[in-house]
Amino acid sequence: MDSATKDEMQPSLPPGPEWPEQERAEQLARGAALKWASGIFYRPEQLARLGQYHSREVQRTCSLEARIKSVVQSYLEGVKTGVWQLAQAFEAVQGTREALDQAHGLLQGMVEATETLKPLREQVAQHRQLQVLSQLLPRLRAVPAAVAHTRTLIGAQRLLEAYVCLRELEQLQEETWAPLGGLELPVFEGLGPLAEALGQAVEAAAGVAGRLAREDPALLVAAVRVAEVDARHTTSLELPPRDWQRRCLQALQEGLERTHFGTPLLLEPGALAGWLEALRVALPAELATAEALVAPCCPPHYKVVRLWAHTLHSGLRRCLQQLLEGPKLGAADAFALLHWTLHVYLGPEMMGSLELGPEADVSQLEPLLTPENIEQLEAMFVTQIQVNVAQWLQKALDGEVAEWNREQEPGTDSSGFYHSPLPAIVLQILEENIRVTSLVSESLQRRVHGMALSELGTFLRSFSDALIRFSRDHIRGEAMAPHYVPYLLATLNYQSALSSSVSVLQPDGAASGDLAPVEAGLDELQRRICRLVLEALLAELQPLFEALPSRRWLSSPELLDDVCERTVRFCQDFRRVRNPAVQLLLAEAERTVVLQYLRALMQGRLVCRGADERIQAAQRLQNDAAQLRELFLGLGLEESVQCAPVLLSLRDLLNLRDPMLLGLEVAGLRQKFPDVSEDHVSALLDLRGDVSREQRLAALSSLQAGPQPSLSAGHRALFSLVPVPTPALSSCLPSGPCA
Repeated sequence: MDSATKDEMQPSLPPGPEWPEQERAEQLARGAALKWASGIFYRPEQLARLGQYHSREVQRTCSLEARIKSVVQSYLEGVKTGVWQLAQAFEAVQGTREALDQAHGLLQGMVEATETLKPLREQVAQHRQLQVLSQLLPRLRAVPAAVAHTRTLIGAQRLLEAYVCLRELEQLQEETWAPLGGLELPVFEGLGPLAEALGQAVEAAAGVAGRLAREDPALLVAAVRVAEVDARHTTSLELPPRDWQRRCLQALQEGLERTHFGTPLLLEPGALAGWLEALRVALPAELATAEALVAPCCPPHYKVVRLWAHTLHSGLRRCLQQLLEGPKLGAADAFALLHWTLHVYLGPEMMGSLELGPEADVSQLEPLLTPENIEQLEAMFVTQIQVNVAQWLQKALDGEVAEWNREQEPGTDSSGFYHSPLPAIVLQILEENIRVTSLVSESLQRRVHGMALSELGTFLRSFSDALIRFSRDHIRGEAMAPHYVPYLLATLNYQSALSSSVSVLQPDGAASGDLAPVEAGLDELQRRICRLVLEALLAELQPLFEALPSRRWLSSPELLDDVCERTVRFCQDFRRVRNPAVQLLLAEAERTVVLQYLRALMQGRLVCRGADERIQAAQRLQNDAAQLRELFLGLGLEESVQCAPVLLSLRDLLNLRDPMLLGLEVAGLRQKFPDVSEDHVSALLDLRGDVSREQRLAALSSLQAGPQPSLSAGHRALFSLVPVPTPALSSCLPSGPCA
């Protein structure tokens, strides 16, 4: 297309308005020119070059105008081209719009034609359904009979055949469902209950898997195969999932739990051990059945042995939890349950058996009893066994106390020592409980060990209280015991037997200090028995010491002979007391005799009239000391522990001829016997009868002169246990206790 034709096709542009900024631009240009011109021609010498400036500006103006014209011409050509293209596009749009209007009209006509064909389509669909029904009509007529036959197969436990029939019926239902547009025929209404009946039959067979594995394994295999095949089956029918595989596994577990733990556990007291023993036999047999008979009937992914082990464990665990939430268990039941769960259940006879393969996976089993359960059972056992032990010990003590008033003397053993089964009974009761609990756990053994020591301490206190009552009743005459002292001596043997054997109550690894309270209680009991025996001895000797010292005592040994005779007769039964108690008893008896002797000397009943009587008194003290020494040596007391040598020290004090030397003798006496006091020395000086007030004060002052003697570890108090009548003030030191 040439430019002339193109210009003709382009529409002519109407003249537009003048450029609104033109006038302002001209003004700015004129102002700039004037400013330039005024700057250039400000000096006169510049006017000569005005022509040059004019020519140059004319050329520049022409050049600018030419460039502007070129730009404007190019712009106008582009605008003309664009306007022409817009005109062409407008004509194309108009043509397209007309074509669309024609297509819309045609579509409206087709919709009306389609509406007229709708009844025809419905007729075609009905024709297809009737055609399908006519083809399937013989099979549909057989559906009720097939349903009844399938129910018969289910009732006859022919599960595989029943499942095949059910699948054929469901397949027929699928074939009719799609062509009928999802229409459910009434003839298939019985398929849902039929499938549920088959599922229940599968569950029932799985619930008695153990019995079927022994009696009818084919039925168990059929039930499992039905569940497995149905798990892989897919259907186009909009039916809820049957999930027979899960129901089969659940039925296996529930049936197993129902067999062993289905009935509530209501046991008589003491019957729990029998029930646990029955489980000890039944559960391994059940696991052996599962491994040998049930597992081959099931797919490997069932993990039958593991399923059996974990199901039995969870059922037993739940059963035991219910048992602990019920009535409080007795001591025997609590012990049986602790021992069975902690040792037997996990032992080689049950879950720890080597015959139980790794497929059982028993390492993943939770403990049958939680730590809280174990704590509860241990506390329950200890509380009840403590009550029982207290009753047993009290009964044994009551039986022993009842024998103390018998007409017969205490029984003796083959060695002639007083003997009673009481210590052996007490220790056996406690030791057996401690030893038996070691079969359960260290924590229970520690609890029972602490309980046993506590009850032994209580028993010792009760034994001591019974001795006090026995002694009080005898002394008051309320219940005179024919053999009072022999039974006291027998109890000393009991104490010795307990002391020598109490270590059997100490389990391995227990702290050595645990027995300290019991040993302290035994020592206290020994001291109390000795005190009661010595009180009886004292009651017999006190009347004899009332006549000592006296003039008759100075001249004759008869008084001490009576004391020795009474002492020998009293101590003749000491030979039936075992060592070391007999040595302690003899030492205390000898000390008691010496103390009574000293007490008599301190009473001021005798004052020597002269040197002859002082010599007689000194000689009597020497003879009496020798007689007492021989007496207790004959009874078996070692000489090193005797107290009679104190009489020899007093003899030296009386035998001293020069009263001026009494200070040295008193100081020596103080060194030997640190517990001697001024009152004791004053009473002895009174016995001499020849000491002046000045000499007395000088002798007493020697007690305070020099370093005070310290009590040695083996020192036994003598003078501090001897009371002295209050002396006259004239015989006291100004700083003495009597001043």
